[in-house]
Amino acid sequence: MNDNMREDRPLTIAGKQYRSRLLVGSGKYRDLEQTRAALDAAEAEIITVAIRRVNIGQDPNAPNLLDVVPPSRYTILPNTAGCYTAKDAVYTLQLARELLGGHKLVKLEVLGDDKTLFPNMPETLRAAETLVRDGFDVMVYCSDDPIQARMLEEIGCVAVMPLASLIGSGMGILNPWNLSLIIDQARVPVLVDAGVGTASDAAVAMELGCDGVLMNSAIALAQDPVRMARAMCLAVEAGREAYLAGRMARRFAASPSSPMAGRV
Repeated sequence: MNDNMREDRPLTIAGKQYRSRLLVGSGKYRDLEQTRAALDAAEAEIITVAIRRVNIGQDPNAPNLLDVVPPSRYTILPNTAGCYTAKDAVYTLQLARELLGGHKLVKLEVLGDDKTLFPNMPETLRAAETLVRDGFDVMVYCSDDPIQARMLEEIGCVAVMPLASLIGSGMGILNPWNLSLIIDQARVPVLVDAGVGTASDAAVAMELGCDGVLMNSAIALAQDPVRMARAMCLAVEAGREAYLAGRMARRFAASPSSPMAGRV
């Protein structure tokens, strides 16, 4: 075996291994039936749920997402979408823990404003410290700042999730260099969160060495969400394979595909 070959380690979050490296959101679909079909096509195992926007039992008279996304099949990842303070984020995830029978794995996001949905990092760090002390396994949406990512890891977060570009923008990965810096230093999984627009964006994230990709809008707002979910599944797999294979070196001169020696 080539000594430079990368080891294919399973995605492990908070001690649990996952086959799929594609994490999918549960919002913005036409209805619950389309949600179910898209999640099936994505072959995802971890499904994020916005506790402040989606019913998972808070309202017994409304359709329950868990009827089509059963916890017996999926790992439900409650998130704090729509929270702008550490206090609100902590309260929201404590509510989720009650609704899900003591569930510990959560996704923290504390937003800075309505326009950019960029993370408020001081509030995010404050909330992460509180949640980790309270026994939660925290996956955290953050800026693509390597220093902030390291601070979150040192607090005890089980995964860091830097944005590729603004939430829901579909702009793809705007700063691959920062993502690479975070990946190189991290001892916990690094997953791109926010900004993916199409399958090639997901593939690029995985080729950089990300451990996974989380998305919602890119699938749910596609013209054919179910087909896009399948495309994203394949893109994440292809990007991971390309990362493990190791791309050829970039050259500043042409190199013929066929040997030049011994030509007739």
